[in-house]
Amino acid sequence: MTFTQYTLPELPYDYAALEPYISARIMELHHDKHHANYVKGANTALERMAEARENNDFTFINQLSKDLAFNVGGHVNHSIFWNNLSPEGGDRPEGELASAIDEAFGSFEAFQAQFNAAALGLQGSGWAILAYEPIGGNLVIEQLYDQQANVPVATTPLLMLDMWEHAFYLDYVNIKADYVKAFWSIVNWPDVTQRFEAARSGAKALVVVEQ
Repeated sequence: MTFTQYTLPELPYDYAALEPYISARIMELHHDKHHANYVKGANTALERMAEARENNDFTFINQLSKDLAFNVGGHVNHSIFWNNLSPEGGDRPEGELASAIDEAFGSFEAFQAQFNAAALGLQGSGWAILAYEPIGGNLVIEQLYDQQANVPVATTPLLMLDMWEHAFYLDYVNIKADYVKAFWSIVNWPDVTQRFEAARSGAKALVVVEQ
């Protein structure tokens, strides 16, 4: 029995493209080390699950299931995050996404304030997320703990901000608020809009992730 190996996607821009908001050094370490480790961890978990099935020995299946969820989560989250950022980013959304944000949160400023609070209020490591909830058709802001915990499984992430220390510490030390403020200058709103439109239409390919 075989499975598809996950592979590390290339960044859609150079390491230094997001400076001064995120340094080339952070982007290199974040992508080439941290994201790569999630890819390796996901493939290792799949390999060990295959071995468990082959040997009919599921002694460690609980741990392997957790390992797979954590590492695939890290792979998917970062694959979205890289595309959520752009050297030409910033400003604010337009069109139907802008209207949906106004309807859901009252204004873009209110959305931004809530998103910032969610990001800065995370206890430990995790992500702040603008997501689409399909049952009510609502935009919601979520706090994702670690790489996979604390969010409903049916929601679709549209905009993600990595709040793990490795994402900002070399540039901002412990001043997380400055990192969150800088984030808004590099948000790729066309990418977020594309994800929003796909989520509303029920499209299956909501996340472009190289396997």
